[in-house]
Amino acid sequence: MYTLYGYPKTRSVRVAWALEELGLPYDYHLINLRQGEHFSDKFKAINAASKIPVLVTDEGAISESAAIVTFLAERHGLQEFIPESGSFARAKYEEMLMFLTNELEQPIWNIAKHTFALPAEKRIADMREVGEWEFQRALSVFSSMLGDNEFVCGNMFTMADIIAGHILSWAKGSKLAIPQDNVAEYTKRILARPAYEKAWKNENSHLPT
Repeated sequence: MYTLYGYPKTRSVRVAWALEELGLPYDYHLINLRQGEHFSDKFKAINAASKIPVLVTDEGAISESAAIVTFLAERHGLQEFIPESGSFARAKYEEMLMFLTNELEQPIWNIAKHTFALPAEKRIADMREVGEWEFQRALSVFSSMLGDNEFVCGNMFTMADIIAGHILSWAKGSKLAIPQDNVAEYTKRILARPAYEKAWKNENSHLPT
């Protein structure tokens, strides 16, 4: 049994989504970011970076959402959700993951940091404009990489689609335009998956009333 430490509308939904896709049971433990629980000594003992998501396994804790979903696919995917290790397709999967987390996601995160995440005195007012420009550049590259494929790695749904789907959902929530037809259609298709809806609802059900 896995334990997922997370909070709604954060990257932890990626891990919950992966667990739901794989049909794996898990306990969900809310870390209340608004109350600063991620800075507690108890949570720092699990993840010194004070960040979510964290997946606790029988062997220890894992952080970084892309690493977690890859681990889950390798251990439980049964030759689905991730290309075979050592294959060219696997290299393209890794390439896509690196692009998504290093290029497509970062402008959105920079906007978020300079909107609410950083202390007010550390925020840069013009970061929204810069972030929008950077995001559109990266989105054009993503559109080219996606092409007319059903999924980001071709005709197989992989954990890279979970990362991409969440990033694009985040972009929509941040009021960032997605003008490319293939990306807009992909976003709608990926976010309609039942496992995503189940993960999203489960996370939100843990919010304190």
